Amino acid sequence: MPEQWDYKKAGLNLDTYEETITGIQGHVSRTLRARPGVIPPPFPPRKGGKGVGGFASLFDLSAAGKYAQPVIVTCTDGVGSKLKIASLVGKFDTVGIDLVAMSVNDLICTGGEPLCFLDYLAMPKDDPALAGQLVKGVADGCLESGCALVGGETAILPDFYQPGDFDLAGFATGVVERDHIIDGTKIVPGDAVVGVASSGVHSNGYSLVRKVVFEAAKLSVGDFVPELGRTVGEELLTPTRLYAKPVRTLLEAHRSAIHGLANITGGGLPDNVGRILPPTARVHIARDSWPVPPVFAWLQKCGNVADAEMFRVFNMGVGFAVVCAPSAASAVAAHFTACGMPAWRIGEVREGAPGVEIA
Repeated sequence: MPEQWDYKKAGLNLDTYEETITGIQGHVSRTLRARPGVIPPPFPPRKGGKGVGGFASLFDLSAAGKYAQPVIVTCTDGVGSKLKIASLVGKFDTVGIDLVAMSVNDLICTGGEPLCFLDYLAMPKDDPALAGQLVKGVADGCLESGCALVGGETAILPDFYQPGDFDLAGFATGVVERDHIIDGTKIVPGDAVVGVASSGVHSNGYSLVRKVVFEAAKLSVGDFVPELGRTVGEELLTPTRLYAKPVRTLLEAHRSAIHGLANITGGGLPDNVGRILPPTARVHIARDSWPVPPVFAWLQKCGNVADAEMFRVFNMGVGFAVVCAPSAASAVAAHFTACGMPAWRIGEVREGAPGVEIA
């Protein structure tokens, strides 16, 4: 008699899947209540129903504010190999914050307001506890950024991922008034560059981080690092800082003086500030104008990494940059500092070919 197959035997247990979905509903719901404009599904989730709502999510754009010419802003990103650190430590409730930050911190560089977020979680088998921790972090990040987690996808792919592996991707949608779009076109020589403190490595450069820490320095996630005052795992799982709310309030107070916004991710200050510069503007950054957090000196020592490579790969303590009129630089720095995010005037715009010099 031929062998009888079913979904469970193929690697997917629908009962466990339902447990996973049920376990994340509370995290999703708390973000929906916090964001005006989300149109909830007409029927409550019920046992046996797929997902936590309908086939797609709905948002009433008129509830987002008085936008005369609303322009939709979209972003997508992932967490990358920082997920490997989470697996080594066995702690998964912070990388969801990283996921939100990777997209939302990009979205606000347009001057936009984040509205909705969706996530994609892929695992080799259903794991309700893991999914719950991950989605909790996503929900925490959404609440801190003022957007709603309106849906997502949990993919069980036993033939794609090894046991213990998983992946996360995120998708953010926002809105900006057409006349308020910030795209760098107003940047002129004489403008100031204000750097806002990062919370550490954030979520970029972890392929190099893992090589220098675990292979070159032969450390493990549980090793205590005296110069950092905590373990390797604790340092490397520090969540990416979320800048959405401070940037929104900054724009409400100083919009006309803000000429450019840059999220400092992979490529560091040179690539990310450089991408918003018009053809005749060049940025000069004073390297000693902000305190570089000790995690970067430690990483550099672990792998004997060259200075230029450090600034090319990592944020080096500046997670976000604002290009503004020079008369507003002090107020911009004071605004972020009052929000609990130290900020400094770190450079200026000069005439020249587009690019960033750090000296």
